[in-house]
Amino acid sequence: MPHDVIAPGTVWLVGAGPGDPDLLTRKAERLIAAADIVFYDALVGPGVLALIPDRAERVGVGKRSGRHSKDQGTIDRLIVAAALAGKRVVRLKGGDPAVFGRATEEIHACAAQGIPVHVCPGITAASAAAASGTLSLTLRGLARTLTLVTAHARGAEPLDLDWQALARPDATLAVYMGRAAAGEVSGQLIRAGLAADTPVVVAVNVSLPDERLIHGRLDALAFLVRAIGERDPALLLIGAAMGQRPPAYDRSAGAAALQKIA
Repeated sequence: MPHDVIAPGTVWLVGAGPGDPDLLTRKAERLIAAADIVFYDALVGPGVLALIPDRAERVGVGKRSGRHSKDQGTIDRLIVAAALAGKRVVRLKGGDPAVFGRATEEIHACAAQGIPVHVCPGITAASAAAASGTLSLTLRGLARTLTLVTAHARGAEPLDLDWQALARPDATLAVYMGRAAAGEVSGQLIRAGLAADTPVVVAVNVSLPDERLIHGRLDALAFLVRAIGERDPALLLIGAAMGQRPPAYDRSAGAAALQKIA
């Protein structure tokens, strides 16, 4: 892979997608292959990490399920230092860098030092989960809008969200990092007027071999997440469109249809 994909002293924030390396963009794969150093989040899938060339330095950053690593300021300084040393820098971020990826801090840190910085988008978890479940995040007549929020809060602080705005019956709500806050999310949305029987999907380890999509209703959300391990990343999808699963495939009917075509 030619080094000129990334100029020396340049930083690329690269979306690693939900975990499956086949969901990387072709551009992301080229950038990873050309890097001298890769800073990666804890949620970057092992299949994606396997694409990092042996000659490149790997630096794990970020935190997951309360297991602390480097704070954002330290990450910013490490990225800047590597670029100023003339390295080709890739910052791998789970999903899409622009969706709860704290990309702005890293972009500004690089720009303040005159370092060229670029962004390569990635598939975000909500899109990947909907694809796995053959669901549509928006659906005519049921979900005219899509809202992405994060349930991550500092310490014991309550979630500071506009629950009235989020409790729209004609929308799909995607709650990132929602496992621990599932009970609060459910209760707040119901109190704000969203029907208790609103369909929900708890998406766990999206796109990975151990992926699970747990279907249920809003008032059972806290119960549904009990089946999830504390270290498993989970996304909550809430809204009427999540109840529109395709009918079970009838193999005999499919075979009969093929015979008619033949």
